[in-house]
Amino acid sequence: MAIQKIDDSFAQSPQIQPDDVRLIAEAGYKGIVCARPDNEDPNQPSFADIAEVAERFGIKAFHIPVSGHLTEGQLIRFEQARAETDGPILGYCRSGGRAGSLYAASL
Repeated sequence: MAIQKIDDSFAQSPQIQPDDVRLIAEAGYKGIVCARPDNEDPNQPSFADIAEVAERFGIKAFHIPVSGHLTEGQLIRFEQARAETDGPILGYCRSGGRAGSLYAASL
């Protein structure tokens, strides 16, 4: 897991695994945003698998899949995720780029 901190409220990462969620919680993240569609790659964990573990650690999880250009709906959902999360958010996708784009577009 390679977390790249953008600022005090957001960091981005390539694909995470369910086993990573404990470390994400210990690092102080209060929310996870998955910008990756399920089944994009054959061996990627589903968002539901990540969200289930996140809930056990008190982390809110949001699925805002991005494929192609960002849409207004995705940006609205990201803003809602930020509003519902009291603390820093970790966004992830295959490389971290789409998650970072959601954050950058919301500034």
